[in-house]
Amino acid sequence: MSELNSPSTELTSHYIAQVTGDLDRNTKEQERIGQEIEALRDQLRALQQDHTVLVNMQQALGTASPAAEAATAAAPSVPHQNSAETKQRKPKKAATTPAKKTAAKKPGAKTSPVNASGTAAEPTLVEVIRGHLEQQSEPRSAAEITTALTQAHPDRSVKTTVVRTTLEGLVATGHAHRTKQGSSVFYTTAAASQPAPAEPQQETVTS
Repeated sequence: MSELNSPSTELTSHYIAQVTGDLDRNTKEQERIGQEIEALRDQLRALQQDHTVLVNMQQALGTASPAAEAATAAAPSVPHQNSAETKQRKPKKAATTPAKKTAAKKPGAKTSPVNASGTAAEPTLVEVIRGHLEQQSEPRSAAEITTALTQAHPDRSVKTTVVRTTLEGLVATGHAHRTKQGSSVFYTTAAASQPAPAEPQQETVTS
């Protein structure tokens, strides 16, 4: 009987040792997993706190909330209708705009400039000098023109050097002619000298 009981006793002891070892490993594994779960819970709580802080910062900065963006995306029909209306109106504007521009430019080319108050703008010094030369039948020096303009326009500050520079500019552009008599320089308008060569041609034709 003792021989029969000894193998069963050894087998029981083996199972007891194995079960004890498995139980110990199971207990340690539960402790390890429990520690990992606790660590993950701590990470989750930290992430939730960070999420709350970020949401508050987003609202404080005035950024559009996801709900507002969803509401905007849910109503695309209104911008579509507006774009369709603008496409229909654009040809009308394109057709009328050039007419307005040409209508505004044509009167401006014939009439004198008008300032913001609605009155005619004061002519420039170049226009004044050209008009003065066109009224003269004889050549005039820069000093003579300056004296005449000072008397005709007492509100203007006319200087001889400025008049001479303006006259030279008119000569360079072909609007005036310059003649020199000794040390003096005289100016005439270009329009006054143009009919001169035409008169002998008419006389030769009639004769």
